[in-house]
Amino acid sequence: MATSIEHIRAGKLHPLAVTGATRAEVLPNVPPVGDFVPGYEGAGWQGVGAPRNTPAEIIDTLNKEINAGLADPRMKARIADLGGTVFASSPAEFATFIAEYTEKWAKVIKFAGAKIN
Repeated sequence: MATSIEHIRAGKLHPLAVTGATRAEVLPNVPPVGDFVPGYEGAGWQGVGAPRNTPAEIIDTLNKEINAGLADPRMKARIADLGGTVFASSPAEFATFIAEYTEKWAKVIKFAGAKIN
C-alpha cells in the first residue's frame, strides 16, 4: 500500500479492496478481499534480519533500538500514514511469525501446483 496510497489520495487510483484480513485504517471505506473471498488474506510485511551466527548481544541491541524507533510516535504516525501497521516484537516472536507465514504460503503454493521453470 505504501507505493500506491498517494495515488489513491490524489484520485489517480481507485482501490477495489485491500488484501489484509481487515480494513486498512487509511482506507476505511475499502473492504478487504476476504469480504468477497472468505478466508482470503495476503498481507505483506517488512522486517530486519541478521546473519544466522550474529552474536546474541548484537541481536538484542538491534532489537531494542529498532523497537524503540518503531515506538516513536512520529515513526508510528508515518508508517500508519503509508497504510502500514507497526509490529514490534522479540527475535523469537519474529522467527515464529516467519515460520508460520512460510508454512501458510507453502500450502498455497503446493495447492496451486506452482512450479519454478
